[in-house]
Amino acid sequence: MNILWDFDGTLFDTYPAYTRTFSKVLGERVHPSDIYKQLKISFTHAINYYQLTEAQLKEMARINKHDVSLDDFKPFPHVEQILTFADKNVIMTHKSRKGVLDILNHYGWTDYFADIVTIDDGFPRKPHTASYEYLHEKHKLNMAIGDRELDLLPAKEIGLVTCMFQGQSDVADYHLDSYEDFFNIDFVKVASRLK
Repeated sequence: MNILWDFDGTLFDTYPAYTRTFSKVLGERVHPSDIYKQLKISFTHAINYYQLTEAQLKEMARINKHDVSLDDFKPFPHVEQILTFADKNVIMTHKSRKGVLDILNHYGWTDYFADIVTIDDGFPRKPHTASYEYLHEKHKLNMAIGDRELDLLPAKEIGLVTCMFQGQSDVADYHLDSYEDFFNIDFVKVASRLK
């Protein structure tokens, strides 16, 4: 099985660290649970939603550089078992290549991935299908896993089986609250649906 992964909120639990950074910049006027909710839509959405100024964005960059460590970005429990199970793993993310590689290298996970497409590669942002089409053509993907509907829409459009992690969506063929549940998926049924 060849799997396309989203990064933030799917492979790594990055939202708590980003929520703390936003909270430091926005102050007590915004509850962390609201920040988390906006970040789950997208990082860019949260910036626009809170109408962050240039000064606030610079402060966020400073906080991320000096107060956030790679240890703050934890891999989700049991995700590594799926990475070793898959025949091939690829990543499509709006995160920078450096940001992705820093975290993967920190955990020694770089070799799990045959390909990584980031915002630096110039593809249109999700839910546009171009990056997914590129990865599918190159790696003959079977499934896409993401934590937002935005991650699944392009996968569904190009005919991949879709799996929502820690969320609900009508676009998803499967929903997982924990990666422990991944091996309950009927892979014979998945294979029969592939284009």
